[in-house]
Amino acid sequence: IEGTFPMAHRVALRAQHPRSIWLMVLPMLLTVLLVAVWAEGQDYYELLGVSREATTKEIRRAFKQLALTMHPDKNPGDPSAHEKFLQVNRAYEVLKDEDLRKKYDKYGEKGLDEQQDGRYESWNYYRYDFGIYDDDLEIITLDSGDFEAAVNSGEIWFINFYFPRCSHCHQLAPTWRDFAKEMDGVIRIGAVNCGDNNHLCRRKGINSYPSLYIYRSGQVFCGEFFCCSSLFLILYVLMFFFPGNVFSEIESAFSSGLGWLITFCSDSGGNTCAQSTDLIISSSITCLANLSVVFQVTSGATALFPPGSALNKPDSVLWLNTLDSKEIYNQVINHLPDLELLTSDSFQSKLAHHRWLISFTFGNKNSASNEYKKLQAFLRNDHIQVGRVDCIADSELCQSLYIHKPCMAVFKGLGIHDFEIHHGKDVLYNIVGFARDSVRAFVTTLGPDNFPSDRKEPWLVDFFAPWCPPCRALLPELRKASIQLAGQMKFGTLDCTIHHNLCSRYNIQAYPTTVIFNGSSVHEYEGHHSADGILEFIQLKSNTVVCFSAAGRDEGQIWAVDFYAPWCGPCQALMPEWRRMARLLSGQILVGSVDCQRFQSFCQSQSVRAYPEIRLYPGNSRQPDRYTSYNGWHRDAHSLRTWALSFLPRASVDLTPETFRSLVLSGRDHWVLDFYAPWCGPCQHFAPEFEVLARMLKGEVRAGKVDCQAHYQTCQLAGITAYPTVRLYPYLGKKRSGEHINSRDANVIADTVRQRLQQLLPRLHNKPKVSAG
Repeated sequence: IEGTFPMAHRVALRAQHPRSIWLMVLPMLLTVLLVAVWAEGQDYYELLGVSREATTKEIRRAFKQLALTMHPDKNPGDPSAHEKFLQVNRAYEVLKDEDLRKKYDKYGEKGLDEQQDGRYESWNYYRYDFGIYDDDLEIITLDSGDFEAAVNSGEIWFINFYFPRCSHCHQLAPTWRDFAKEMDGVIRIGAVNCGDNNHLCRRKGINSYPSLYIYRSGQVFCGEFFCCSSLFLILYVLMFFFPGNVFSEIESAFSSGLGWLITFCSDSGGNTCAQSTDLIISSSITCLANLSVVFQVTSGATALFPPGSALNKPDSVLWLNTLDSKEIYNQVINHLPDLELLTSDSFQSKLAHHRWLISFTFGNKNSASNEYKKLQAFLRNDHIQVGRVDCIADSELCQSLYIHKPCMAVFKGLGIHDFEIHHGKDVLYNIVGFARDSVRAFVTTLGPDNFPSDRKEPWLVDFFAPWCPPCRALLPELRKASIQLAGQMKFGTLDCTIHHNLCSRYNIQAYPTTVIFNGSSVHEYEGHHSADGILEFIQLKSNTVVCFSAAGRDEGQIWAVDFYAPWCGPCQALMPEWRRMARLLSGQILVGSVDCQRFQSFCQSQSVRAYPEIRLYPGNSRQPDRYTSYNGWHRDAHSLRTWALSFLPRASVDLTPETFRSLVLSGRDHWVLDFYAPWCGPCQHFAPEFEVLARMLKGEVRAGKVDCQAHYQTCQLAGITAYPTVRLYPYLGKKRSGEHINSRDANVIADTVRQRLQQLLPRLHNKPKVSAG
């Protein structure tokens, strides 16, 4: 009991009668025990009442329902309501976050470093502000995972960036809903919750709420305007996207094989309203004069000109006997040609030399099949053909590809085994974005036949489950990384819901799990699910070692080593910074990491007792186990790099007024100098960078430092007015003055010095080599 209360309370309790103590403590103790029993044995998925395959939207919806019923504001008589809701809120905060969800799936609560802070929103927030458009069918809520795919799909998107607590956002909400219903089927209406997607909104330059932007082909066409009615919004869209006089466009559309939907408006003085469709019924509206005479239209009517028809052939026109926009849409879609059917006889030859997006169906076509007819128009400029395969009629073909349910897949023109399956949303904009990205990337769907376990070339394999939101978010990042590493590493994905045995063989416990196979070496990726994070990880594994051995080091090799545990939260936070530091130290200090869960006995032999443990081994063969631990407050890449570089032997020399005159001004070597003051913060920051520069230019240019506090007159005579100042003193066979270099980056300075010496080469052809020392 004493361990439950602060010291002041314990003193007070001891002064009371034992029975009165129990009367006071027992209700509180029972409440704590009830909450502990209620929470124990239930994982976060059970607390929210969702499956482990739940999407982020399903998790949000489940949490909102619990928040409205379990919130302490609605249960004032329940002393355990606060603790219960803290547990539910904690479960939601973890499962909605892709990285935290993976850590929880793999390690449980011990893998989570973040502690419950005891805070949550009021009941009114969850009732009125929590996801304004989550339940609106016509409004597509976009997040960081699918925003880019949506706006780059080729469709027109009108997006409302809002913040849950913004009163203007709430005032706009009814209008935005009405507008979405009225424009359904014409353009895509979206919403982004900037409370949940703060980084996305900041990246897109959103500075106020609500902000309304129209996107076309991934670019902002126009935005940041306010409105007062849905009619205003509709007129705005029509004005910007449906310009005047498109008669010539109709003619060119017919000649290029595009279809047109034309509405003849009898109430507009004989003019004609035409709508270009690009086979999708939503591109441009205008009015044309005198065209109605050609077709003898005397009242309002709508006609479809199929691809290949012509204005002077009325017989090819399909007249639509309805004025309802949705009925017109359905009739036109039904009339469009179906996707080309590929069979086992034609499949291999068709896919051998052309890029294809294939819809695999099982008997009856799914509800999205009619929508898929629009894909050919969207992907025409990308030179991607679109077809379908019936897996009931060609079951052996589908089984050979391990396709057991309806899906879309991109074949990249290199045969039937080089393909990638789409695991995103089954909506047109997402499929189009996937197809365009996939044909440019080098990611392959893996199975038992092509799994790279025994291959010599390096592979990155992503073990995933299609139902897992972090897995789906990682897939586009893998494509980006594969483009950056084309020819250096191969990329593949393995669906663990299909290939259970393969995933079990590699002890896959959570999704996604990303593993690099490089000969006999197997490295599991731990870090942010981003292309940059993956690239940094691969570079670290390529240039350094994972398992560090003190006995195996060569004389003079300096090592920086991170001892970590995969479940350790601070270790996970350190990893991306450690990889960046490794890149910055490339060629100067060897950088490695040791997984102490995997190599437990080795870490114990090194007396590692806490994680992360950062050490630097100076490479002394007489004392191979000697090391220095990092005790700095900051664990960012720059701070770690500065610390590590401080252990390197000096490559520059300190100059006095005498040596400055004799060696620099009158000597026969090229010099690059750092004029500094000991009290100057930027000078201290630049000092390790100058040592890097000195080692880079060793043998070409000598490096020296001048302390302008100790040798003030020397710096004054040299014209130094700020610290640090970098100057090049090239040897020209006579006394010289320095040339200022306006940079504090070792690589930039080195390039500048070499370029300058190259320019002076005709005057330096007789110059002797740089002297030692």
